[in-house]
Amino acid sequence: MMPLVVGAVYRHVKTNTRYRLVAVGKHVKTLEEFVMYEALYDNPVSKMWVRSKESFLGEAKSPEGTLHPRFVREEEAGN
Repeated sequence: MMPLVVGAVYRHVKTNTRYRLVAVGKHVKTLEEFVMYEALYDNPVSKMWVRSKESFLGEAKSPEGTLHPRFVREEEAGN
């Protein structure tokens, strides 16, 4: 499992958009881990996003149709 680095920049493999990881926290009742991340582009819907850590570290289909990690840390992506 990829270690998460708060403050690092991650690229979404499907949309090729960049985000900064702001925090990792736990749900108050279930203790499920969640990730908060900030869009580094002009997104009219929201600047801040939250998803489960499991989903953040999960897989997504790339535009070519192959499965890859949903988010890749910029240094790891070779950018």
